[in-house]
Amino acid sequence: MVRRILVATTNLGKRREILSILREYEVEVLFPEEDLKVEEGSCSFLENAYLKAKAYYEVYKIPTLAEDSGLVVPSLDGYPGVYSSRFYNLEWGGKEEPKEGKDKANINKLLRLMEGKQDRRAYYVAFAVLFLEDGGLWSEGRCYGTILQEPVGEGGFGYDPIFQPEGFQKSMAQLSMEEKNLISHRGKALRRIMQMLK
Repeated sequence: MVRRILVATTNLGKRREILSILREYEVEVLFPEEDLKVEEGSCSFLENAYLKAKAYYEVYKIPTLAEDSGLVVPSLDGYPGVYSSRFYNLEWGGKEEPKEGKDKANINKLLRLMEGKQDRRAYYVAFAVLFLEDGGLWSEGRCYGTILQEPVGEGGFGYDPIFQPEGFQKSMAQLSMEEKNLISHRGKALRRIMQMLK
Protein backbone atom coordinates (compact mmCIF):
# COMPACT_ATOMS: atom_id res chain seq x y z
CA MET A 1 0.00 0.00 0.00
CA VAL A 2 1.27 3.49 -0.88
CA ARG A 3 1.86 5.48 2.32
CA ARG A 4 3.55 8.57 0.91
CA ILE A 5 2.80 10.54 -2.25
CA LEU A 6 4.74 13.40 -3.75
CA VAL A 7 2.45 15.94 -5.40
CA ALA A 8 4.34 17.44 -8.35
CA THR A 9 3.35 21.10 -8.18
CA THR A 10 4.78 24.32 -6.80
CA ASN A 11 1.53 26.24 -7.47
CA LEU A 12 0.30 27.35 -4.02
CA GLY A 13 -3.37 27.42 -5.05
CA LYS A 14 -3.19 23.86 -6.36
CA ARG A 15 -1.24 22.72 -3.28
CA ARG A 16 -3.91 23.98 -0.89
CA GLU A 17 -6.69 22.41 -2.95
CA ILE A 18 -4.98 19.04 -3.42
CA LEU A 19 -4.01 18.83 0.25
CA SER A 20 -7.61 19.43 1.33
CA ILE A 21 -8.86 16.75 -1.10
CA LEU A 22 -6.30 14.10 -0.08
CA ARG A 23 -6.80 14.78 3.64
CA GLU A 24 -9.53 12.12 3.79
CA TYR A 25 -7.10 9.37 2.70
CA GLU A 26 -4.52 7.66 4.89
CA VAL A 27 -1.51 8.92 2.99
CA GLU A 28 1.28 11.37 3.77
CA VAL A 29 1.34 14.17 1.19
CA LEU A 30 4.71 15.69 0.31
CA PHE A 31 5.57 18.58 -1.99
CA PRO A 32 8.80 19.18 -3.94
CA GLU A 33 11.23 21.79 -2.67
CA GLU A 34 11.99 23.03 -6.17
CA ASP A 35 10.19 23.49 -9.46
CA LEU A 36 11.72 21.17 -12.07
CA LYS A 37 10.44 23.29 -14.99
CA VAL A 38 9.18 20.26 -16.92
CA GLU A 39 8.77 21.03 -20.62
CA GLU A 40 5.09 20.44 -21.41
CA GLY A 41 4.03 21.93 -24.71
CA SER A 42 1.85 18.89 -25.44
CA CYS A 43 -1.56 19.00 -27.08
CA SER A 44 -2.86 16.74 -24.33
CA PHE A 45 -3.62 17.31 -20.63
CA LEU A 46 -2.92 13.62 -19.98
CA GLU A 47 0.51 13.68 -21.60
CA ASN A 48 1.47 16.84 -19.71
CA ALA A 49 0.45 15.25 -16.40
CA TYR A 50 2.41 12.09 -17.26
CA LEU A 51 5.56 14.05 -18.15
CA LYS A 52 5.38 15.96 -14.85
CA ALA A 53 4.79 12.84 -12.75
CA LYS A 54 7.62 10.94 -14.45
CA ALA A 55 10.11 13.82 -14.13
CA TYR A 56 9.49 14.29 -10.41
CA TYR A 57 9.46 10.53 -9.75
CA GLU A 58 12.90 10.20 -11.35
CA VAL A 59 14.28 12.83 -8.94
CA TYR A 60 12.50 11.87 -5.69
CA LYS A 61 11.96 8.11 -6.23
CA ILE A 62 8.62 7.96 -4.40
CA PRO A 63 5.10 7.55 -5.85
CA THR A 64 4.37 10.84 -7.60
CA LEU A 65 1.03 12.45 -8.37
CA ALA A 66 0.76 15.11 -11.06
CA GLU A 67 -2.20 16.73 -12.74
CA ASP A 68 -2.76 18.99 -15.68
CA SER A 69 -5.96 20.93 -15.95
CA GLY A 70 -7.56 23.83 -17.71
CA LEU A 71 -10.68 25.54 -18.95
CA VAL A 72 -12.29 24.52 -22.24
CA VAL A 73 -14.70 26.90 -24.00
CA PRO A 74 -16.41 25.31 -27.04
CA SER A 75 -17.34 28.66 -28.63
CA LEU A 76 -13.61 29.58 -28.61
CA ASP A 77 -12.65 26.39 -30.48
CA GLY A 78 -11.72 24.71 -27.18
CA TYR A 79 -9.37 27.45 -26.02
CA PRO A 80 -7.80 28.19 -23.53
CA GLY A 81 -7.48 24.37 -23.15
CA VAL A 82 -3.92 23.15 -22.50
CA TYR A 83 -2.78 26.77 -22.73
CA SER A 84 -4.99 27.87 -19.80
CA SER A 85 -2.16 29.05 -17.55
CA ARG A 86 -0.43 31.05 -20.29
CA PHE A 87 -3.43 31.99 -22.42
CA TYR A 88 -2.71 35.73 -21.98
CA ASN A 89 0.61 35.27 -23.80
CA LEU A 90 -0.70 33.33 -26.82
CA GLU A 91 -0.74 35.01 -30.22
CA TRP A 92 -4.16 33.40 -30.79
CA GLY A 93 -6.77 36.00 -29.90
CA GLY A 94 -4.14 38.68 -29.27
CA LYS A 95 -1.79 38.95 -26.32
CA GLU A 96 -2.90 40.52 -23.03
CA GLU A 97 -0.53 42.56 -20.86
CA PRO A 98 -0.17 40.92 -17.38
CA LYS A 99 -0.25 44.26 -15.51
CA GLU A 100 -2.17 42.81 -12.53
CA GLY A 101 -0.76 39.29 -12.74
CA LYS A 102 -1.22 36.30 -15.06
CA ASP A 103 -4.59 35.14 -13.70
CA LYS A 104 -6.14 38.57 -14.24
CA ALA A 105 -4.61 38.82 -17.73
CA ASN A 106 -6.02 35.38 -18.64
CA ILE A 107 -9.47 36.41 -17.40
CA ASN A 108 -9.36 39.74 -19.25
CA LYS A 109 -8.42 38.06 -22.52
CA LEU A 110 -11.12 35.40 -22.16
CA LEU A 111 -13.83 37.97 -21.41
CA ARG A 112 -12.69 40.09 -24.36
CA LEU A 113 -12.97 37.11 -26.72
CA MET A 114 -16.38 36.14 -25.29
CA GLU A 115 -17.93 39.56 -26.01
CA GLY A 116 -21.13 39.15 -28.01
CA LYS A 117 -21.13 35.36 -27.81
CA GLN A 118 -24.47 33.72 -26.95
CA ASP A 119 -22.96 30.31 -26.21
CA ARG A 120 -21.11 30.76 -22.92
CA ARG A 121 -20.85 27.08 -22.00
CA ALA A 122 -17.52 25.94 -20.60
CA TYR A 123 -15.99 23.18 -18.54
CA TYR A 124 -12.96 22.62 -16.41
CA VAL A 125 -11.07 19.39 -17.07
CA ALA A 126 -8.30 17.73 -15.06
CA PHE A 127 -6.18 14.68 -15.79
CA ALA A 128 -4.31 13.15 -12.85
CA VAL A 129 -1.44 10.67 -13.14
CA LEU A 130 0.07 8.67 -10.29
CA PHE A 131 3.53 7.42 -11.32
CA LEU A 132 4.58 4.25 -9.48
CA GLU A 133 7.69 2.11 -9.68
CA ASP A 134 5.80 -0.73 -11.37
CA GLY A 135 3.46 1.30 -13.58
CA GLY A 136 0.89 3.96 -12.94
CA LEU A 137 -2.71 5.10 -12.82
CA TRP A 138 -4.57 7.96 -14.48
CA SER A 139 -8.02 9.51 -14.25
CA GLU A 140 -10.07 12.39 -15.59
CA GLY A 141 -12.50 14.78 -13.93
CA ARG A 142 -14.76 17.47 -15.38
CA CYS A 143 -16.87 20.31 -14.01
CA TYR A 144 -19.41 21.91 -16.33
CA GLY A 145 -20.68 25.46 -16.18
CA THR A 146 -20.83 28.82 -17.94
CA ILE A 147 -18.65 31.90 -18.35
CA LEU A 148 -19.93 34.95 -16.44
CA GLN A 149 -19.94 38.47 -17.86
CA GLU A 150 -17.48 39.72 -15.23
CA PRO A 151 -15.36 38.37 -12.34
CA VAL A 152 -17.17 37.67 -9.05
CA GLY A 153 -15.63 36.47 -5.78
CA GLU A 154 -12.21 36.48 -4.18
CA GLY A 155 -11.60 32.76 -3.56
CA GLY A 156 -10.05 30.08 -5.75
CA PHE A 157 -7.55 30.89 -8.46
CA GLY A 158 -7.20 30.87 -12.24
CA TYR A 159 -10.53 31.38 -14.02
CA ASP A 160 -12.67 30.68 -10.92
CA PRO A 161 -14.07 34.25 -10.66
CA ILE A 162 -15.69 34.02 -14.12
CA PHE A 163 -16.79 30.36 -14.02
CA GLN A 164 -20.26 29.52 -12.71
CA PRO A 165 -20.63 25.76 -12.08
CA GLU A 166 -23.86 24.00 -13.04
CA GLY A 167 -26.39 24.03 -10.21
CA PHE A 168 -24.97 27.15 -8.54
CA GLN A 169 -25.93 30.80 -8.68
CA LYS A 170 -22.41 31.94 -7.81
CA SER A 171 -18.94 31.70 -9.27
CA MET A 172 -16.38 29.03 -8.42
CA ALA A 173 -14.47 31.77 -6.58
CA GLN A 174 -17.43 32.23 -4.20
CA LEU A 175 -17.60 28.57 -3.17
CA SER A 176 -16.11 27.35 0.09
CA MET A 177 -13.19 24.93 -0.24
CA GLU A 178 -15.52 22.09 0.82
CA GLU A 179 -18.13 22.98 -1.82
CA LYS A 180 -15.49 23.34 -4.51
CA ASN A 181 -13.77 20.04 -3.71
CA LEU A 182 -17.06 18.14 -4.06
CA ILE A 183 -17.74 19.35 -7.60
CA SER A 184 -14.37 20.38 -9.01
CA HIS A 185 -12.65 18.68 -11.91
CA ARG A 186 -9.51 18.28 -9.79
CA GLY A 187 -11.45 16.81 -6.86
CA LYS A 188 -13.13 14.23 -9.11
CA ALA A 189 -9.87 13.22 -10.82
CA LEU A 190 -7.92 12.89 -7.56
CA ARG A 191 -10.63 10.92 -5.75
CA ARG A 192 -10.82 8.47 -8.69
CA ILE A 193 -7.04 7.98 -8.55
CA MET A 194 -7.15 7.29 -4.81
CA GLN A 195 -10.06 4.85 -5.21
CA MET A 196 -8.13 2.98 -7.93
CA LEU A 197 -5.09 2.91 -5.65
CA LYS A 198 -7.13 1.23 -2.91
